[in-house]
Amino acid sequence: MESVYNPAMRTIRASEIGTYLYCRRAWWYRKQGMESANQSELATGTALHRQHGRKVLAAGLTRTLGLILLLLALTLLTAYLTTALFR
Repeated sequence: MESVYNPAMRTIRASEIGTYLYCRRAWWYRKQGMESANQSELATGTALHRQHGRKVLAAGLTRTLGLILLLLALTLLTAYLTTALFR
């Protein structure tokens, strides 16, 4: 089957659906190429989301490191008790 490009069929992104569901008028304005009047607030929100994402990543890495250290401690404890028991 031959693939035919249809310019009327464009990709709809999840963010576009989210904008439409949140506010149809905002979606329409964006589709018309109109910029939002509150660019500084949008930039601040984007910066806060990035900061939060970094904190979530750091928390996940810290948790993983903690679990690795716990497993290492349990392994060392088991090895110590095993050697002490069989002396």
